[in-house]
Amino acid sequence: MKQDGKLDYLEMGAGGGSIDSVKAFYSAAFGWTFTDYGPSYSAYSEGLDGGFDGDVAATTKPLPVLFSENLEKSLDAVTEAGGKIVKPIFSFPGGRRFHFTDPAGNELAVWGE
Repeated sequence: MKQDGKLDYLEMGAGGGSIDSVKAFYSAAFGWTFTDYGPSYSAYSEGLDGGFDGDVAATTKPLPVLFSENLEKSLDAVTEAGGKIVKPIFSFPGGRRFHFTDPAGNELAVWGE
């Protein structure tokens, strides 16, 4: 149910070019599916929660964080799909995670318990 003032959508860049490589990456690494709206826009529906990080070392851009039941398997899938690991698996309060960039240069994280 949509509600006023609630996060509803997360839009990321596709690197200014064809979105085919970004779609192929997320499909291969995480099984995402897409709905195309013209030649330069494609939507996904994969869930959304959020938080704020007040650490001065935190990224200054929004950081989408995906969940994984098996962090090592997800790291391998990201690497095999062409993602670049920018922070290897590390522990944080609540679990473990890693950060990667996709073919368009967007940084995301994957976490697991």
